[in-house]
Amino acid sequence: MSGAALGVSTGAVARRLGVSPTTVRSWEQRYGIGPAVREDGRHRRWRPEDVAMLEEMCRLTSSGIPPAEAARAALAVRLRLDEDVRPDPPRTPREPQAAQAPPGGPRRARQPGSGNGLPLGEVRQECRGLARAAVRLDGPAMEALLQQAVDTHGLVTAWNEVMVPTLHAVGRKWESTDNRYVEVEHLLSWHVSTTLRRAAVTAPSPSAHCAAPVLLACVPGEQHTLPLEALAAGLAERGLPTRMFGAAVPAEALRAAVNRSGPAAVVLWSQSRSTADTALARYMAATAFGLKGARTAPLVLLAGPGWSVRALTAGMARPHGLREALDAIAALYGDAGVVAGAGGGVPPGP
Repeated sequence: MSGAALGVSTGAVARRLGVSPTTVRSWEQRYGIGPAVREDGRHRRWRPEDVAMLEEMCRLTSSGIPPAEAARAALAVRLRLDEDVRPDPPRTPREPQAAQAPPGGPRRARQPGSGNGLPLGEVRQECRGLARAAVRLDGPAMEALLQQAVDTHGLVTAWNEVMVPTLHAVGRKWESTDNRYVEVEHLLSWHVSTTLRRAAVTAPSPSAHCAAPVLLACVPGEQHTLPLEALAAGLAERGLPTRMFGAAVPAEALRAAVNRSGPAAVVLWSQSRSTADTALARYMAATAFGLKGARTAPLVLLAGPGWSVRALTAGMARPHGLREALDAIAALYGDAGVVAGAGGGVPPGP
């Protein structure tokens, strides 16, 4: 009998699907998603119709369908293929394993959840599909789901209600499991970053070409850039000019960037109290640009949970969330180009 007729091993089919062998086995145990035919004394062998069933299971769970419901649909795919491949009338159709009562009585169905044990809670269906794709390390599915969320709901909603809840769930998972799932968080973060940067690049060109830009930077020692990338994408979506400097920008480099670009606003991100640099923020707020008698200073936005309200002084704001930050910055511009005189790349006067 040929290898194709015998089917492939669980490990081989798991690699093809981009999931772990444990996931494939758990689907079989919980939902009856197993090989249609087994030979005594042999390991599981997955034939083409079985693989098609598992591919459908992956597709449906990645879209956010609860696993039990996805399993019923996936089993139907195999039954249809069985009829096409083995159409002999005398054959008695095999009952789906999910419909058979396991030894000891019926198995209690799992409550709909995130799949793969991620602590999502009450979230959009897209979060569940994204979480399952992340745990499977399914990069193409993550990329497609993230882009679909942005296209369907807009950037702000996609960030607040799809990306952030999933990132937080993965973070909580690895913190509570002895640093497992770190690879999941890294891959998910990379795809979120890719989606945000793509949104910024594909946004319309800034309508205020001569306007002072918005300078975005993490304070020294701060590595978390995703919230700033979301803000950069949101500003690009509104046609506002930005300069993104990224993670852990040294204080001297930030001062030089502000002096050289004359920004309308400076957004400083701090994730924790240990990185919040109040002295640096106050320096930025006190930096003035332009000619004598007509100097203006940038609005400094203290973004992130690291900042204390006590750090606020004149010329500062502490937005709560992406939408509030976008609205505060957009208000500086009014109609495109209103703040062109607030620096616009003109170095500070004498």
